Amino acid sequence: MPKLLILMRHAKAVDRLEAEDDFQRGLTQRGREDSVRAGEELAAAGLEVDLALVSPAWRTRQTFDKLLPALGKPAIDDPMALYHASTEMLERAVLDGFAREDRILVVGHNPGIGGFAHKLAMAAGKTRDLPAGYPTAAAAAYGFTGEPFEAPELLHVFNPQA
Repeated sequence: MPKLLILMRHAKAVDRLEAEDDFQRGLTQRGREDSVRAGEELAAAGLEVDLALVSPAWRTRQTFDKLLPALGKPAIDDPMALYHASTEMLERAVLDGFAREDRILVVGHNPGIGGFAHKLAMAAGKTRDLPAGYPTAAAAAYGFTGEPFEAPELLHVFNPQA
C-alpha cells in the first residue's frame, strides 16, 4: 500500500510575552480558524490518516484538535522528542511511525517541520509549490510508492496565506 505523510506546522500562536512559557503558548483566533480550514481542505482532498505524531506543546495540540474532525480517527502519539524537533529527528519519528501505519500526520514546529517539507518538495521537484518559510498552519501531503522519503509525490499543499 502506498504511504502518505502530511507535514503541518502548528497554527498561529499567541506572542511569547503573552504566555507563561513557550510550551504553554496557545492559538490565536486566527490560528484556530486556520486549523479548521486546513482540516477541511485536507479532508476535501481525500486525505485521512491512521497515526498522528503531535508535539506535546499546547499550540500543536490545539492545532491537531481542530484538525481531528476532518481527518478520521487516528491513533495519537505525542512524545516530548517532537517539541522543536530537527528535520532529522522528525524523519526518524516518521520512519518509526511507518513501521506501524501507512498514513501519518505530523504536527510540529519550524524550522524542523518546514525543513522536512521543503526537503521532500525538493526531492519531488516541487519546491515552488510550497509557501516560502512554511508559515503557521501550512501543510503539505506527500505520497510514497516505494521506500519512505525516496521519490516523493507532492499530493496537496495547504497555504493559509493563499
